[in-house]
Amino acid sequence: MTQQPITSLLVANRGEIAVRIFRTARTLGLATVAVHSDPDADALHVRDADAAVRLPGAAPADTYLRGDLIIKAALAAGADAVHPGYGFLSENADFAREVLAAGLTWIGPPPEAIEAMASKTRAKELMRTAGVPLLDPVDPATATTADLPLLLKAAAGGGGRGMRVVRDLDALKEALHAASAEAASAFGDGEVFAEPYVERGRHVEVQILADSHGTVWALGTRDCSLQRRHQKVIEEAPAPGLPETLRESLHAAAVAAARAVSYEGAGTVEFLVTADGRPYFLEMNTRLQVEHPVTEAVFGLDLVAHQLRVAEGAALPPEPPRPTGHAVEARLYAEDPAQDWRPQTGALHTLTIAGEVRVDTGFTAGDTVGIHYDPMLAKVVAHAPTRAEAVRALAAALAGARIHGLTTNRELLVRSLRHPEFAAGQLDTGFYDRHLDTLTTGAPDPTPAALAAALAEAAPGPDAPLAARLGGWRNVRSRPQTRRYTEAETAHEVQYHPVNHPGIRVLAATPALVTLEVDGIRRVFHVKRNSNKIYVDSALGAHAFTPVPRFPDPQDRTEPGSLLAPMPGTVVRVAEGLAPGSTVTAGQPLLWLEAMKMEHRILAPASGTLTALHAATGRQVEFGALLAVVQEEPQP
Repeated sequence: MTQQPITSLLVANRGEIAVRIFRTARTLGLATVAVHSDPDADALHVRDADAAVRLPGAAPADTYLRGDLIIKAALAAGADAVHPGYGFLSENADFAREVLAAGLTWIGPPPEAIEAMASKTRAKELMRTAGVPLLDPVDPATATTADLPLLLKAAAGGGGRGMRVVRDLDALKEALHAASAEAASAFGDGEVFAEPYVERGRHVEVQILADSHGTVWALGTRDCSLQRRHQKVIEEAPAPGLPETLRESLHAAAVAAARAVSYEGAGTVEFLVTADGRPYFLEMNTRLQVEHPVTEAVFGLDLVAHQLRVAEGAALPPEPPRPTGHAVEARLYAEDPAQDWRPQTGALHTLTIAGEVRVDTGFTAGDTVGIHYDPMLAKVVAHAPTRAEAVRALAAALAGARIHGLTTNRELLVRSLRHPEFAAGQLDTGFYDRHLDTLTTGAPDPTPAALAAALAEAAPGPDAPLAARLGGWRNVRSRPQTRRYTEAETAHEVQYHPVNHPGIRVLAATPALVTLEVDGIRRVFHVKRNSNKIYVDSALGAHAFTPVPRFPDPQDRTEPGSLLAPMPGTVVRVAEGLAPGSTVTAGQPLLWLEAMKMEHRILAPASGTLTALHAATGRQVEFGALLAVVQEEPQP
């Protein structure tokens, strides 16, 4: 069926994926329209579009999940097509119908196909009929210890939200409650189901692309096994180490799934592959995936361009292009993996990633990472003739990146890519369960970087008198200077002369660049100061130091047992019956804070008595806000 050509495209999304879709739209000569919440008024995707329409409010439920407002925005801006990106309304059949009913072109599969796959429980029944292998569901109400461990999953949506692993029946009720609440918040649907949790399984998926003329492409496999909180961190194509027979069976099952629902456009069929090589259908994502760039790199395709052409009624060639090489993608998050993956918010002062890599991002230097949305800063993708070369190139690009202003998972990504198991292609979803502690500890000696920070602070600038620039920073060589810093709550002190330091020789120093000889090796340190932080980048690693004032502010002290908000967010739950005077035990969940679309538990720091409670359900809190106080019980 011939469709009208698209001339103007609205992207019903934000951040990195909106920017990425606009990039393709421009190459095809399309006008672009953005929508934005109030916190996103100056976001990159808004600056990148030809026109933008405000969605009043901040929370997704009031903005990016308001299909009626988005359709009004498209009509008002003169757009004739809507691309949903991923997340938000991308897999909402009712929204797709409303877009079509408004006379707009929907860049996605038919609403009926979305609806068939929207509920994972209904999708599994459909796949069973189509002959696709499945894990048998488990009824939580009748589960026994023999069914453990269980994986709870949201029936609508994905991205790890609403997922919980249950290893103890006593924890099942609370896990169901938490998973349902998180799913309802993220997708507007709190339905949760359970299935067996496969230890050390692999997450393998097949990219499909289908047109309205009966052609379905299976565009190879991707491995997405390295995950945190059931969200993907590192993805690659093709999935390494799969026997050819298994690869062919996955392709056939993915094509069967697409044909079963008369699919059109881009989609992904996800499988769990057990340690002994048995595949089971997990779900079908009726949208573009976050990790689509690795498939684009290997097949030399622009999947967004193909989505647009299919929506216009174009036919795909009978066969897809042949794949070449290997591609690996890492998701760079503003989060602290060593602190339970705690998301970070604030100003992003610097974001520079060099090398032969593709960088998809929704941020530039000077932007702010807020509390309302996913904390992913960028996707970094390397493509090379072999897997080893792609992994090496990606690790090098990340290691050399300069990222200032926020704690990120950059070091974790580099260490993961260089880990012997990953290098050998030994992949499974338990990778971080086994290795997180070693991947987040054992940082290199910070002394050279701290010394570089001190020297840069003391170095005269280019406008200083010539005598100062030639003569160093002190007239008395016998007395060293001292600088104190903190980094990740660890104190560092360096003492130095203008031209040397025990074990280190100073070769040159300016406010931005310090050259040291460390253990006989010349090292260059790039130094940049923003606000109250000093950032030092070198081949030895990245550091963010906070200068310690000579006289600490007594107001910085807090009452022992104080529970402070680890991030800005909204209190979504308070433990039942919790009130001043309640007895609590160390590690007991007291509050649940929602930030960046995920729930975070606030635990009692010690056993004792709750003497103050300043949090209430629905209240928004800032970083560092006092939530509660626990008076620790005296030790016998």
